[in-house]
Amino acid sequence: MNLVPAVVWVGTTVNQRYKDVKKIGALATEAAAAAILIGKHSLAIEWLEQGRSVVWNQLLQLRTPHDQLFIDHPTIAEELKRISAELHASDSLSSSLSWDFTPSHSLEAGVQRHHRLAENYDQLLNKIRKLPGYADFIRPKSFSTLKSAASDGPVIVVNIHGPHSDALVISPERADIMHVPLLDWTSAAADTACHQINSVLKSRGMGRGRDGFQRHFMVPDSEPESGNDLETALYTLWVDVVHPILDSLGYLNPEKRSPLPHITWCTAGVMSFLPLHAAGNYSEGGPKTTDFVVSSYTPTLNALLPENTPVSLSPLRVLAVGQAATPGHAPLPATEREISSIKDIIQAPNQITEIEDHNATKQAVLAAMESHDWVHLACHAHQSIGDPEESGFFLQDGTLSLATINKKQFKNKGLAFLSACQTATGDESLPDEAVHLAAGMLTAGYPSVIATMWSVMDSDAPVVAEKVYSELLKGEGMGRGAIARALDKAVAELRNQIGEDQFWRWVPYIHFGV
Repeated sequence: MNLVPAVVWVGTTVNQRYKDVKKIGALATEAAAAAILIGKHSLAIEWLEQGRSVVWNQLLQLRTPHDQLFIDHPTIAEELKRISAELHASDSLSSSLSWDFTPSHSLEAGVQRHHRLAENYDQLLNKIRKLPGYADFIRPKSFSTLKSAASDGPVIVVNIHGPHSDALVISPERADIMHVPLLDWTSAAADTACHQINSVLKSRGMGRGRDGFQRHFMVPDSEPESGNDLETALYTLWVDVVHPILDSLGYLNPEKRSPLPHITWCTAGVMSFLPLHAAGNYSEGGPKTTDFVVSSYTPTLNALLPENTPVSLSPLRVLAVGQAATPGHAPLPATEREISSIKDIIQAPNQITEIEDHNATKQAVLAAMESHDWVHLACHAHQSIGDPEESGFFLQDGTLSLATINKKQFKNKGLAFLSACQTATGDESLPDEAVHLAAGMLTAGYPSVIATMWSVMDSDAPVVAEKVYSELLKGEGMGRGAIARALDKAVAELRNQIGEDQFWRWVPYIHFGV
């Protein structure tokens, strides 16, 4: 596992690194499965953290502050900050084209400059590691450090390797890792569940409603399926995965807790495409995940560490972006109601800025994100399969891409509410990498993100948004887990309005981060 940084080198472009990740394949899950087999649970956690979301972790590393280094060695710390910022800014191929070179030389010069920055970065890290007390500086974190990711509630790491599946639970109440063997869950079972869900979604054009408006751009290629396959997948997830885990945690007792415990799912591979938060037996009022816990997701444990997340998520200024009419795309009339309702809930004019329709250009939105603490994006979005970095949000003058967002280093941000489609979909060709828009916002500096696993109906989005902001602005505090709880209540309200059996409409809303 120590050779992974050499294979996926920070000196190449992000796009190239995504290609290089494919060379590693399932190395992390295979190594973790072997470690679990011999009872080395902490080692399994460390290997999974090193071998999954590799590029995501590299991007996060470049924007992580190093307060102690600034105290002990301010000059070196300042140099590291400068090189990290330059490397972060040049981390995509598109950035090389903006440098002051002639077109014929821009690509080659950009690549060479990026290589030099990466070499300088590696040399500086080696220099820092020779300082007293800094031998492990920016090396893969040990479990003793990673376990603080669960300081506010259990984090459940799920690993699948062929016929073997396991859950490793890191809990603030336990010093050791709880191992939960998932005896009936296999790679084949996970693939089947994924196929069942995709089949229903594809038949419905990824969530097309009767009003004809949806926050995506696909059309159904057949008569819509009833949704029974989706219900079957949720039942299988409950029986084979979620129920054994919650039972081991002692969360299935008949007395309902108030408030419900908050847990975070850390998944990869095909598991990252499965809605564990909605697993359950939906026939005759059977048990479900939402009866016992409030769920969040994270691409890595590193994303939850205190050094990468703020203590408070209270909003100071909210940016609300709405695109009811985007050139080249279907209208989204409900975005007007959505933005208006957020404004009514926040009330104070100096705490919210609206940018809608023709004013919502890429430059205007990106600049406004710099000066606002929260951002709400109500628009079309898409997941680019061939080039993950080109996934993005459709605005008035084009796509605000993941590559552009990832080049920013926002500070002291809070919630990014991505009220669009496919913002947490991921790329099936890179199942162990977090290449969706939600992860991009985490990388950019937003520690809490609301996103969607697939397309959502335009008319449903305002219902969820209104309830989320109403819950968050009740004045009861917005510490860790508060946004996940607000979303849980919002989805429950939507579910009550449209009917529990409309799975494809309420299941996709999920929360990432703290």
